[in-house]
Amino acid sequence: MSLHTLNIRLDFPYRTGFTHGAFQPENSALSSLMEQRPGGRILVLMEEGLERFYPELPAEIDRYFEKNAGELAYAGCHPVPGGEAAKTTFAAWETALRHIVEAGIDRHSYIIAVGGGAFLDVAGFAAATAHRGIRLLRVPTTTLSQADSGVGVKNGINFMGQKNYLGTFAVAWATLNDFLFLHSQPLALKRAGLAEVVKVAVVKDVAFFDWLEGNAHALAACERDALEYAVERSALLHASHIARGGDAFELGSSRPLDFGHWAAHYLETMSGYTLGHAEAVSVGMCLDILYSVKKGWLPAGEAERIISVLKALELPVFHPLLSHRTEDGQCEVLKGLEAFREHLGGHLTILMLTGIGRGKDVHEIDAALMEECIREMEEAARCSG
Repeated sequence: MSLHTLNIRLDFPYRTGFTHGAFQPENSALSSLMEQRPGGRILVLMEEGLERFYPELPAEIDRYFEKNAGELAYAGCHPVPGGEAAKTTFAAWETALRHIVEAGIDRHSYIIAVGGGAFLDVAGFAAATAHRGIRLLRVPTTTLSQADSGVGVKNGINFMGQKNYLGTFAVAWATLNDFLFLHSQPLALKRAGLAEVVKVAVVKDVAFFDWLEGNAHALAACERDALEYAVERSALLHASHIARGGDAFELGSSRPLDFGHWAAHYLETMSGYTLGHAEAVSVGMCLDILYSVKKGWLPAGEAERIISVLKALELPVFHPLLSHRTEDGQCEVLKGLEAFREHLGGHLTILMLTGIGRGKDVHEIDAALMEECIREMEEAARCSG
């Protein structure tokens, strides 16, 4: 046998920007991100239903590219279903692909996806699979997507009851966070996305957590300056880890940005995706925080600080599905540990906390102790309710 190993090294520019009014004609932030290439086109995919909150948005997008497309041909703005329900079938992905085919979009063209996190997963999967990859510009519209998923490199859809089973790693051409969308959301949706903001502070940046703690009431009210700072800081912490953490495409086993997610993902599945991702993450973090305390890794005082911030932001710290048992009496959510391991492969690797801003990877979970944590959370919820 003759074996030859050649190294392929790729450099991906990873652009993350922030602006106000991305589709206002005088704002050049979006158009400046696109190279003027002969024959290139621009297709906008917009989350279906966004026009209920922004009735003028489709017309604004049309007017923007009438003025700012330059040499690129504008192929229109087309709706694609969004929300977690859109990720549970192939229909939304196929809808996005049909728009791409019908618009004649090629690798020298651009797809601009405007919507929330689940929609961006679907649109990103379509962009990554059409022609084996088309340049994608994300314009996230929710707190959750602006602070976390919109700046990530993952996309995909659910399959056979498993969250994000089908998908790709694909670095977007750029992500542009438009704070006008951020401030136009309903208050509950605006606040919910802060779960991922707390998460990244807890695992990455103690100074940022201190700031969140000191500004929790302003954030709970979604005051403009506090919300913008929190979202921008969170987005940059997520992007920095992906770009500089040494494992952007998760070839290893450690996923610190998925703190609390093993339970969160399974709770979403158990609920039939009626439980939102942000709310599930908040509950999942609380479970792993308590487990970290009971294992002697995390000081109880630091755990109390984190839980207090989540409560101040009106995020859930328990959900009844945690206590659900299968017909044979097993704690159902613990099935999420194997699903989490299988999704990445290799050893089970779960991040637990040793302090705010500090964590450790563990490869075994004491199921009995985890169930004890759930019972304690259930009792606390009963007493507070």
